[in-house]
Amino acid sequence: MRKADEQGFREFAAANAASLRRTAYLFCGDWHTAEDLMQSSLMKMYMAWKRIKDLDNLIAYARKVLLRTWLDEKRRPWRRAEQRDGELPETADATVDPDTTSAKLWARELVHTALLQVPPRQRAVLVLRYFEDLSVAEVAVAMGCSEGTVKSQTARGLATLRTIVEKLDSSSGRVAS
Repeated sequence: MRKADEQGFREFAAANAASLRRTAYLFCGDWHTAEDLMQSSLMKMYMAWKRIKDLDNLIAYARKVLLRTWLDEKRRPWRRAEQRDGELPETADATVDPDTTSAKLWARELVHTALLQVPPRQRAVLVLRYFEDLSVAEVAVAMGCSEGTVKSQTARGLATLRTIVEKLDSSSGRVAS
């Protein structure tokens, strides 16, 4: 790779790695796997950089590569057998009101736990639409499907997410505020 091309890729990767990692986390629910997905996606882009460097929207292309990398990982048999049941403690911020912080952490954890139970394509649509704030058309391009499919997957995903959240919320015994 030419020096200028490599520098261009390095700049792109440095500017977008954190965003791609966050998106990958929302897809898979595990920071270590998210890091692996982000790195794999960037490696794929590096290998194809000569062909893609002139695309109009590189970040949209990067999201598409990330999404497909994640979906490929979901299909691998050794990933399905892996169980993640350990939890790491979060560090507390002493300057924040404990009641407010507790409610926010509880709600965030509830939604995240529910999101991980939504089927992969529906989860991908929800993450891209509501966490990445992409339009229906942009999600359709990223997922390689029609806008109608994005709309139906969004509706199904929200319904599934709502059902799971209600089930988790009722089983926790906590009163929603």
